[in-house]
Amino acid sequence: MGDAFNDDECDYLFKAVLIGDSGVGKSNLLSRFSRNEFRLDSKPTIGVEFAYKNIRVGDKLIKAQIWDTAGQERFRAITSSYYRGALGAMLVYDLTRRATFDNLRKWLEELRRFANTDMVIVLVGNKSDLVDKREVEEKEGRNLAEKEGLCFMETSALENVNVEEAYLEMVTKIFEITSHKNVQEKIDTDRELTKISAGKPIVNMDEVSATIKQSRCC
Repeated sequence: MGDAFNDDECDYLFKAVLIGDSGVGKSNLLSRFSRNEFRLDSKPTIGVEFAYKNIRVGDKLIKAQIWDTAGQERFRAITSSYYRGALGAMLVYDLTRRATFDNLRKWLEELRRFANTDMVIVLVGNKSDLVDKREVEEKEGRNLAEKEGLCFMETSALENVNVEEAYLEMVTKIFEITSHKNVQEKIDTDRELTKISAGKPIVNMDEVSATIKQSRCC
């Protein structure tokens, strides 16, 4: 994976958002993925921050633009506009705080209200290193993901466990959906062109030229 910021070198640019309650570790999941950094003194995100990471999927180079949205209630009205154009979302909870898991339905409702219907959503249970403080079992997260049609993974930003894998899962699925759309659009376009070419020509170049000359005279 490279970190060059030249969009011309990339085949795709995908926007994705990190969402979830404040303090679940969204910022550290982003910094661990984009810069391989972790800060124990990480402070709450104010508004929105973002980072880039180049990811190779097959023979395509994808620039992932990841937005870290503030989890505090007072910023939610502001950050809702940042869902626009996002193709993926990482929905994060802290598996040592059940309240953050219980609030996932509220975040899902918001996602489905503002985001694209085919958005790829990865449910992430963060802080898996804090085994003794766990309040949400892995099975609970997996069951919720299956019920809601989400991908699922437990991570540890501190120990760098499954962080890259979670992002790769999201970006790969976005790429699959985007590629399928592009292929389908090409098929639909080819069908329309076939219909037109099979019928009587609508206009030829001589008629176009004559029309242009006549309009100038008038």
